[in-house]
Amino acid sequence: MDTGEDELYDADSGNESSAEDEDEDELSISLEPESSSREKLETEEFHYEVLSTEQIVQHMVDCIREVNTVVQIPPTITRILLNHFKWDKEKLYERYYDGDQDALFKEAHIVNPYKAPSTSSKDSRFGPRTEECEICLMTIPKNMMTGIACGHRFCTECWKEYLTSKIMDQGMCQIIACAAHGCDILVDDQTVMSLITDPKVKLKYQHLITNSFVECNRLLRWCPQPECNYVIAVQYVDAQPVTCRCRHTFCFACGENWHDPVKCNLLRKWQKKCDDDSETSNWIAANTKECPKCNATIEKDGGCNHMVCKNQNCKSDFCWVCLGPWEPHGSSWYNCNRYDEREAKSARDAQEKSRAALQRYLFYCNRYLNHMQSLKFEHKLYASVKDKMEEMQQQNMSWIEVQFLKIAVDILCQCRQTLMYTYVFAYYLKRNNQSAIFEHNQRDLESATETLSEYLERDITQENLLDIKQKVQDKYRYCESRCKALLEHVHEGYEKDWWEYID
Repeated sequence: MDTGEDELYDADSGNESSAEDEDEDELSISLEPESSSREKLETEEFHYEVLSTEQIVQHMVDCIREVNTVVQIPPTITRILLNHFKWDKEKLYERYYDGDQDALFKEAHIVNPYKAPSTSSKDSRFGPRTEECEICLMTIPKNMMTGIACGHRFCTECWKEYLTSKIMDQGMCQIIACAAHGCDILVDDQTVMSLITDPKVKLKYQHLITNSFVECNRLLRWCPQPECNYVIAVQYVDAQPVTCRCRHTFCFACGENWHDPVKCNLLRKWQKKCDDDSETSNWIAANTKECPKCNATIEKDGGCNHMVCKNQNCKSDFCWVCLGPWEPHGSSWYNCNRYDEREAKSARDAQEKSRAALQRYLFYCNRYLNHMQSLKFEHKLYASVKDKMEEMQQQNMSWIEVQFLKIAVDILCQCRQTLMYTYVFAYYLKRNNQSAIFEHNQRDLESATETLSEYLERDITQENLLDIKQKVQDKYRYCESRCKALLEHVHEGYEKDWWEYID
């Protein structure tokens, strides 16, 4: 059976970063020369591939063709079914052969291809030669009318406008339903591509199909780096580092920058905590109190403990220290004598607890942000290191001999990134004997990293060249070993359930 899927999903498909407003003769996607062949990579035993846009499309076509040889239905219907099951072939096979195919096609909004209604009567040469389009209400020759498997037929122009609007205005591709009111049967790709004549709309549709294929497939993930059109393909989903051809390394499971030693769920929790206004609430709780009568929030702006609520409907007098009524305090303006009362103690304890929680968060957050900022500065070191390397080569050192500087910056950035995420891990970690070992490793790595950063920022002269080189080499080797020891300890803790977390 000639499916024609290679024409339907051609190599123009890809991430939508390519310009859609270019001229027709510029619609093809340009790629780097090395993207013509698959790049197989691995991190220890985690195998993955970096795919170009053409390879993504070919991967989709191969999946469709493989399933099509088993289920023996048109490829465009096969694609809709695969998309319905998030491109999980095993789930599709299981449902397809469970005996209830009618329910399967109904769920996927497809007319059962084995029971598709016959259109021979409408196409008979003995019947009327014209039809009325139910959208524009014009009487149109039959050869200018088009329908899909559900039997609804409209004029070609109305189909074209309808599909163009869905694709260009609404960004739809997988769930474009029939133009008939109340009909949920999906329009197949072959019909879309045959009706659309504008190359820009066709390209947009191919972009959307390809994007949807990647987004729905759990074994594929776009590189999150802006303007990058490559996809990482894996054999199974795991929180492992993958490196794209653009040299960006990220976690395949969550798509964030590689964040060892913290796990994806704790990182998401930390990011949410940093992004929302929970810490604003903590500050309010730590630095303000509520009026004991009307619960209005009050910030103390003077030394006197005699507080008068400024709420016009309240105006109660109370003590800032114990939150009790002011009247029993007599003349003790600055010396509250009710510290031991249960109610006052409870109020003070609640505020102290909130203040302690805020201080703890700020402690870890400041160090996390400090390493993040330092990491940005360390990346700028590459430019200055390049100049130093060129200068050293002019002092009769070979290209190989000066590579120690680039290696040092690479290790420095790796250590900075690891340290940044150790503070996220530490924030949620309950204290025990193993956490004390972790903090010792963290402190040791942090101290060595700071020393290495200091060495790399020094000016290199003919007199101190050999001394600086030896110090840099010794220190980056030590940093590398300490970073490895820290991560190995954390991973061992994951395997042996050493770590307990604070809610």
